[in-house]
Amino acid sequence: MSKKIFIGTDSGATTSKSAAVWENGEAVSTKLLQRPTNAQNGRDAVINGWIAGITEFLSQNKLSWSQVHGVGLAIPGPYERYGVFGKSPNLPASFCGWDVHADYSAALAKQIGRAVSLVVGNDGNYGGVAEAQIARGKTRASVMMLMPGSGLGCAFVGADGLSLDGDTLAGMEAGHMPVPLSLFGLAGKPFPCGCGRDWGCVEAYTTISGLPHLLAEKLKQFPEHELAKSAAPTKEKVLSLRGRAQKGDALALEIFDFQARVLGLHVANLAMALDPGIVVIGGGLMDHEGTTPEFRERYLRLIREAATPYLWPAQRGTIKIVPAVLGDLSQAIGAALVALYHSRSAA
Repeated sequence: MSKKIFIGTDSGATTSKSAAVWENGEAVSTKLLQRPTNAQNGRDAVINGWIAGITEFLSQNKLSWSQVHGVGLAIPGPYERYGVFGKSPNLPASFCGWDVHADYSAALAKQIGRAVSLVVGNDGNYGGVAEAQIARGKTRASVMMLMPGSGLGCAFVGADGLSLDGDTLAGMEAGHMPVPLSLFGLAGKPFPCGCGRDWGCVEAYTTISGLPHLLAEKLKQFPEHELAKSAAPTKEKVLSLRGRAQKGDALALEIFDFQARVLGLHVANLAMALDPGIVVIGGGLMDHEGTTPEFRERYLRLIREAATPYLWPAQRGTIKIVPAVLGDLSQAIGAALVALYHSRSAA
């Protein structure tokens, strides 16, 4: 009898990834398979792409559609309701109100020849599920994940291995909590955030989205720096910062050190409510190909140092802060794991 597998589809605005896990939760493969989402071509094109991606994944791993016994779909929010897209800034306006759960379920049933369970959830939350499985090992520790990239992905995974989604599927949108700006000596108007809030969202101080404002602020301290005199577009300057930091550039290091300290205070803030046993830090700054071991160690150390004074005494010696390990695969593998966990609870 062929082994059962559970598929994970991670669909972003630009690319979609496919992965799978066995019944014991182990990944079928850790080779990244991603293809264009083709959102610009409409809903049918997107679903056809997901099906094609799974077909290719199965072929690469000598598996068949008949072995698929559950599917998880990781998609960006917000949502109108479960499995239904809300208005996303990175997807076509026509996707708003799309019942993706119903349409993907129908496409999967047609492909497999039978109905199959489909779970749909926030991509960041599902990424947290996958990283939590690795970080906790054989324990039942709760795990919080913070993943700064273009925005700040956040997740909290309980002892059951599932993420905190919330009643309106907005649970752990923690990137839009306010920064205690007074602790960082920041005067004036808070940095703007794409969510529209004006209280100084953590996301604007810890991710790429806020780097233009942070660069402008820090250049006041480095008036002779090359970037202060450069006529290059702001985006180009911002995207150069990570590479500069790897070479010891003082301005770039100051900016990422600042982001690490803000993230550290955010860890402590969230620990007041969630009390996690493990905190996983992901995102591009933890990328082994794009950053040096020295940079990653420095970034994590500053997060720990900033968080520690604000933790409860019992938390200071117990909360572990560790780097993410799955990279771009986390959300697809997490989606597959959630499909597996739901199948176990339904059995």
